[in-house]
Amino acid sequence: MGNVEKSGSARLFWEVILGIVLYVVLDVVAQLLPPHYSPISQAESDLAVGKYGFIMTLNFLNRGVLSLLFIFAFLRTMDLAGIARSQFRTGTYLLGAWAVGAILLAIFPTDVPATPVSWHGAIHLVVAIIAFIGGAFGTLAISQKLPGKGTLEGLKRVALPLSIIVIVLWVVEFGLPFAFPHLNGRIGGLTERLFLGSVLLWIGVLSAYLATHLGHIRAEAPSQK
Repeated sequence: MGNVEKSGSARLFWEVILGIVLYVVLDVVAQLLPPHYSPISQAESDLAVGKYGFIMTLNFLNRGVLSLLFIFAFLRTMDLAGIARSQFRTGTYLLGAWAVGAILLAIFPTDVPATPVSWHGAIHLVVAIIAFIGGAFGTLAISQKLPGKGTLEGLKRVALPLSIIVIVLWVVEFGLPFAFPHLNGRIGGLTERLFLGSVLLWIGVLSAYLATHLGHIRAEAPSQK
């Protein structure tokens, strides 16, 4: 049963990584198709508006599903390691808000640029804010709670610095419109994409590490000693 659980968790992590690769591909495809929104100055959500907006809508769903899959695989791995899930409750709830938020972004699209804010556009904006907060602080909370010994110590040494980068980019993403509104109008799309990319990078790195170290993690579990 243990080997089955181990192989199943590894497969889930590789599926998460595949989802991240698909996310990047779909994002690039959506960016190349008309209308040609600027990736530097305009939000990623603008790609969901227009003739080919369905591609970005599918990508929001992809981001939500791969994030939920990561949470499930991560908690399953912590079970394998003999670590209580409650230790990661705050982090997984926050990351869950990021995941569910991405799905809601697909359901409630943003408005066409330079048009009045609609009810679904307002919901989109509020959901995005909550999701971004969840993604930023979820990565940090989970990273901080990783054990500081054994195989998972190596993961913590990678995860924590990456989560700090996520937080820094989140501060830039949320602080720039208030501190430098004109600059945000010129590079707001870039800062958003850097933040989104940092969260997905964190998820991808943790997935790859856990997928390739499951045998060691299981061997170090208290029940195996």
